[in-house]
Amino acid sequence: MKSLFSIVAVAAAMAAAAPASAQTTLRASHQFPGGQGDPRDEMVQIIAREVAAANVGLTIQVFPGASLYKATEQWGAVTRGQLDMSAFPLDYASGRVPQFSATLMPGLVRNYDHAQRLNQSDFMKDIKALAEDKGAIVIADAWLAGGFASKEHCITSPDTIKGQVIRAAGPAFEQMLAAAGASISSMPSSEIYTAMQTGVLDATNTSNDSFVSYRIYEQVKCLTAPGENALWFMYEPVIMSKKVYDGLKPEQQKAIMAAAKKAEEYFTAESRKGEQKMIDTFTKAGVEVVSMSPEDFNAWMEVAKASSYKNFSEKVKGGDELLNKALAVK
Repeated sequence: MKSLFSIVAVAAAMAAAAPASAQTTLRASHQFPGGQGDPRDEMVQIIAREVAAANVGLTIQVFPGASLYKATEQWGAVTRGQLDMSAFPLDYASGRVPQFSATLMPGLVRNYDHAQRLNQSDFMKDIKALAEDKGAIVIADAWLAGGFASKEHCITSPDTIKGQVIRAAGPAFEQMLAAAGASISSMPSSEIYTAMQTGVLDATNTSNDSFVSYRIYEQVKCLTAPGENALWFMYEPVIMSKKVYDGLKPEQQKAIMAAAKKAEEYFTAESRKGEQKMIDTFTKAGVEVVSMSPEDFNAWMEVAKASSYKNFSEKVKGGDELLNKALAVK
């Protein structure tokens, strides 16, 4: 039998031969197509590349296209610490955190410059604090403009949506569209194409990038682009499990945040190009492209204020205060 001294000596030798810091692999999941130019996928890929280059014992494995978790399952997986990172439309978690539906409130964000100002506001501080309280931290901000598309006819003023079955992304838009006479079918953006193909949907609204990435131009007659009167802006940040982040070494946390900053800078520049890319893609596919007039926008806002804004203010805890903080940012 080996002596205790021999066993200790062997263990010490093995420890000395082991790498100074073992490599830790994190898993990042999102619903968007991978390797096809979608800037949300590229944000996560940038973070993975930059973290690997930092040489701090971290590898990030990216699972695009809902290949690891379905779109709506990612929030629960992140907050439980089962998934490390995700590019995630925050409104998808509004069923669990109702305040998150403010991040897809009709007309709340008018353009990308406005979105950047909003990122520095008390409104976003409150949103991020709510996310952290539930177990997720925002490491990179991302706002996307979007519009409408229909197989029936162009959607401009509120009366043009009557009778159409539409996917609306979140509660606030669903309430507004229902008030204007639409029927609602809820689903993540990754399911829009099939729903249109099979006749489940007549129309949809989603982000500029999703319209292109999911090839919605193959299914519709008319696209309503954001233009100067964007009604639709959605917050789709990169989030990370707080439990996982807190368990990393300080140099690893620093590397992740530095990488996330580069990814956010890339996205801020790239997202502004998304509308023209969308318009060009749909036009080339033979789809009619229009935009809302100021009168159309104002008519929609009257509907929104009487439905989604009113409901959020009255029924969501702290809703009125949260909206006022957002509306204070001009």
